[in-house]
Amino acid sequence: MTYRKLPSSMNRRTFLQTTAAAVTASAISPLFQSAAAESAAKGVSWPIGCFNRAWTKWSYDVALDGIKAAGYKLTGLLSRHPIYPVGSTTPTPGQTEAFAGAEATPEYLDALHKRIATRGLGVNMCALRNRFSGPVADVIKDVRAQIDHAKTLSLEFALTFGVANPSEYENFFQSMSDAAAYAQERGVKLVMKPHGGSSGSSEEILAALKKVNHPNFKIWYDAGNIVYYTGKDPVAELEPIAQHVTGFCAKDCAGEKQEVMIQFGQGRVDFAGVFKKLKAAGFNGPIMVEGIAVGATPEETNTNARKNREFLEQTLASI
Repeated sequence: MTYRKLPSSMNRRTFLQTTAAAVTASAISPLFQSAAAESAAKGVSWPIGCFNRAWTKWSYDVALDGIKAAGYKLTGLLSRHPIYPVGSTTPTPGQTEAFAGAEATPEYLDALHKRIATRGLGVNMCALRNRFSGPVADVIKDVRAQIDHAKTLSLEFALTFGVANPSEYENFFQSMSDAAAYAQERGVKLVMKPHGGSSGSSEEILAALKKVNHPNFKIWYDAGNIVYYTGKDPVAELEPIAQHVTGFCAKDCAGEKQEVMIQFGQGRVDFAGVFKKLKAAGFNGPIMVEGIAVGATPEETNTNARKNREFLEQTLASI
């Protein structure tokens, strides 16, 4: 048998120590590589935008300025604002912003688009405002008009809240089935958020998806509303519908029928838990901040909006 001669600078003890270290390093390096890969995979960069709801006791222009001041680049047309005559601090009685409503005129829509763009903001959605009582043909006509306005504004999403009255469920499902196809032809995505009634919890949401039965009808999850309307766990409720979620309305809630316009982390919503499930389902945003503690002034509200954005950014970086 021929033995390999050790280098003169290496005695037997040194050789054994070196060999053992190499074997150990070889054995554990996959663990280090796995940990490094896991660390690199942490965090997502989903778009974070802000709805205007927290500023609705002021004008829409105040809301746009506040959203920009809070560091957002993206907004959505959610809640109506009173209209203030130029130079007045008193709103015009009975008049509100039309946004993409059926009553909006081409001149209004053009001016609305410019008001948003001059702040350097993008806009991605509008809320559909409908009554679902009466002839279904009238409901469909009204919904289609709003989808047309969404297209005029180059919006990606049109959002419905569902319907609360069981006697109106059938009109809702029929009109949404028509709207999903109509919107798809115009490049608009029809989505529904949890809001009680026909969209209360995952059970009702799955039933609505089945009734509408169209691939252009998806869900914008709202964990705060799951707590508010049902008292259920929003992480557990997300499980059966996560694959259908294409957007997220961010708000917290302390308990069933309790306040939702609060700062993130003050309620029951486990944002990290929700986002982990969405990430696993392949979700890619957007996240739109809705719940913000309304301050006594726009400036206080702006500060709270900024804090909720930073909360989300930190949470998304950790998942």
